[in-house]
Amino acid sequence: MSLIATLARLEAVSTGRAQPAATVRHRHLSARPLVFVPLTTAGEAGAPLGALVGTDRDAPKLLAVPQPRDRDLRFAFLSELADVVLPYVDGFADAVEAAERAETDPETGKRIKVEVELCADAPQLIVPSRAGIDLVRLLGRSMRFRRTAEQDPEAPFPAPPRVPLLGRWLTHFGERARVPGSSLLLATTDVLSRHWATGQSTLEDQHLGALLAWIDPPEGRLGAEAAQEAELARDADGQLLCPPAGPATDPAFDNKLLAPAIERYDRARTALAAAEDGLEADDRLGALTAAEREIRALVESRTRPTWDAVWRGLDLLRELPEGARVEERWTRDRWSFTSHRDRVLAGEPPQPRRDDAVTAANKLAVREREQARLEAQEALDDPLVMAGRRLAGEAFAGEVVDVVMAYSDSKRPSPRPLVTVRTDDGPHLGERARVYRSLGGKPQAAEFVGREDGPGGDGGETLLVLRILDKMGRGKEPEAGSVPEKGDRVCFTLFEHEPRGGAKLPDPEETPWTHGGPPGEEAVPEAADPVTEEDLL
Repeated sequence: MSLIATLARLEAVSTGRAQPAATVRHRHLSARPLVFVPLTTAGEAGAPLGALVGTDRDAPKLLAVPQPRDRDLRFAFLSELADVVLPYVDGFADAVEAAERAETDPETGKRIKVEVELCADAPQLIVPSRAGIDLVRLLGRSMRFRRTAEQDPEAPFPAPPRVPLLGRWLTHFGERARVPGSSLLLATTDVLSRHWATGQSTLEDQHLGALLAWIDPPEGRLGAEAAQEAELARDADGQLLCPPAGPATDPAFDNKLLAPAIERYDRARTALAAAEDGLEADDRLGALTAAEREIRALVESRTRPTWDAVWRGLDLLRELPEGARVEERWTRDRWSFTSHRDRVLAGEPPQPRRDDAVTAANKLAVREREQARLEAQEALDDPLVMAGRRLAGEAFAGEVVDVVMAYSDSKRPSPRPLVTVRTDDGPHLGERARVYRSLGGKPQAAEFVGREDGPGGDGGETLLVLRILDKMGRGKEPEAGSVPEKGDRVCFTLFEHEPRGGAKLPDPEETPWTHGGPPGEEAVPEAADPVTEEDLL
């Protein structure tokens, strides 16, 4: 945690209200996101109990599983979920625009630009907390290898037709959520805690009700009091007034309300199966319907407060202006969505359960590069974030007090002006260290030449001499605006604005035996999940 984040949390404790951790919004928010508030059965993370899902905050779709241990009912739930999610995803697949992408020419080996299709927009899935992201990934893992009756007529327990496709898309959303800066799948608690600092721990910030209580407490209440009430307050029946829907449920709800309701449902279903005549069957069918309706009402009572809280959090985030470089990161999400759409349309197999060595290394390299890019872009977009980097000695800002024109020692001298900056910051600059500033959206590099203490002495102002190295044009004289002028306010960073790519990894077929080889050995296709005891309820 940075020093400025610690100070913000201390200020939140002192004032009783969350403090801004950013002045702009660093994540993209779609105009029409799909909100997904799931519930799972206690002790069985892969057994869904129900969910609220949809794009209309006033009319969510309620899904419920009256008996989570029944495989057929679970598949019915997943099929209903597919009927909501897949049309939403498909709605972004057809609207495309022309774009250029760099590819390697197979004949010459050179990088060339080719014109391809890029989806004009991409779907966005919003869940309440980080545990919701884990559940999306788990659901994708449990569905994408399932076989339908059309794919395998002899499958003992075939999945509904669109369930495997839903699994592939949920897996893609879950994998993309691991890429720093991606906005295809967002946890509301993570986005809110990125933009506001509360007076509680990061673990407590995963409770959406408590987090919102700090950010927007009721009139006349302190954040700590409102957060404690959101976490602990119960009604006369001992039920939480603010259900967590995390997606785990509260034990008091499980024991006092849910378990008896499921037991009544099981008894009604058993009685219906044993009915001997039509009149008796009608009565028992009514009892079964009433029991199922009761469970649906219980699921809605646990998910609707969280559903409303998610939309309330989105309203707070929309009040912040979007950062300048957010759209650039969303474009990379659009490329990711387009690529997966093309793989699905081409009939490629589902994502493997385990990546090969080269794919895993590439994913790790991408995530490290995107993390460095995200940290740099957030600082460049947001003065408050940049202040944290300045406190850490990773950047400095000040006023230009002198500019001396100088030239390089070469056959064709190039401008290398010396710029003196007066600053109160204490950057950790080594000999001939490179620093960077944003010039027209592009990084301009400079070299640290030397420093001298200003009138304030130790701990006061410092004069830093920098040599500008590039972005000045090709002429003997620098282009207008490419060199800071005396009196300008400038901000230089010690970190690069665009992270460099790593070394190229070998092709999968050339992977050595130490990483999954030997070379030339054909990869074994991913098999469907084996039948387990759970499949034979």
